[in-house]
Amino acid sequence: MNVMHGRVSRSGRISLPAEFRKAVGLDHGGDVVVELNGSEIRIRTIDEVVSQAQVLTRQLLGCKPSASVDGFLAERRKEASQE
Repeated sequence: MNVMHGRVSRSGRISLPAEFRKAVGLDHGGDVVVELNGSEIRIRTIDEVVSQAQVLTRQLLGCKPSASVDGFLAERRKEASQE
């Protein structure tokens, strides 16, 4: 784990060390998600958040064919046609 000292300006800005930005693919800037958990602030890339959501979705839904948007819509169409 790399740890560096930083400073937050009065306006709330913080500079991330170039080494950190490069390590997570933000060397040219980009969007991030900032989370507050108790007294801990966590900064994650959008790609990391999406990747984690995809892993959780696979864990929860598995490989069920009906666990897709297309499967969901097909099921709703089927239910609607039976009404």
